[in-house]
Amino acid sequence: MCRPKVKRPKNKAPLVPSAGATLGEWLRFAEQLYAREKLALGQVAASAHDEALYLLLRTLGLPLDSPAKVLTKKLTPAECAAVETMLHRRTVDRVPAAYLTHEAWLGEYRFYVDERVIIPRSYFLEIIPQQLDGWLPDPAKVRRVADVCTGSGCLAILLAHHFPAAKIDALDLSAEALEVAKINVGEHRLTRRVALHRSDVFDAVPVAKYDVILSNPPYEPSAHVDAQTPEFKAEPRMAHDGGKDGLVIIRKLLHQARERLTPQGIVLVEVGGLQDAMNREFAALEPHWLRTEDGADCVCVIHAARLKAHRQGR
Repeated sequence: MCRPKVKRPKNKAPLVPSAGATLGEWLRFAEQLYAREKLALGQVAASAHDEALYLLLRTLGLPLDSPAKVLTKKLTPAECAAVETMLHRRTVDRVPAAYLTHEAWLGEYRFYVDERVIIPRSYFLEIIPQQLDGWLPDPAKVRRVADVCTGSGCLAILLAHHFPAAKIDALDLSAEALEVAKINVGEHRLTRRVALHRSDVFDAVPVAKYDVILSNPPYEPSAHVDAQTPEFKAEPRMAHDGGKDGLVIIRKLLHQARERLTPQGIVLVEVGGLQDAMNREFAALEPHWLRTEDGADCVCVIHAARLKAHRQGR
């Protein structure tokens, strides 16, 4: 009989699919498990339906763009066993979905991921193609770009695709993260254009002038990191923890960016919920907040000229 062994309380247990159940029935069962266990979302998908469907399709080796009729497929005993194992790891062990499949997607681009890196997710996915060029005098002349706190290398790779004539420096303090980034840079055939550097911001990077410095740094206050759900605690803490107020790495980045930007260069930083804190501390830099589709508006642009003027006390 096709009955998953996921631990269930005596009360409010979701109805277990019977032998010969369809993929659609397993999907409904998975959604009920997600709700009962109050699983955290946001690393792969925003809804339990979307994440559970993704995991089921991947577990069964079915295309992610399968037509709706795939939900009528009846699972074999072997497929049931595979689904059972996956659901146990996701709902009982609380392993993030991307660590189960060893992949994450940003738009059309696939990236390898494991527990050594934060799971790729960023507002830069919409900012880079839709808004970035408008802040540059001539996007076609962009020759050097830096991705600070690169993690899996995903944003460095997006930047390399967006600026085909540019060289990209991808920086991270974590040697383990850079091992994953190396895999992704290789899979995207960008080893000649994307250089990986183990560095605390720019400390260990040869001096260069960048047209664009971009960063999705650790910005969560330490106390917030302490209170994270199991899924987010499974990610490397150093990829989340921005110090007591969340601004420790951002301060260092903006300080060092002053001498690293071309005269017309820009720095872009994703800061989560720190907009008010950024506006208070860096008002003199005149950060401009970019609009995002969901209204979070948590990516700011700062011009090289403002960084220089601030350094000189004007």
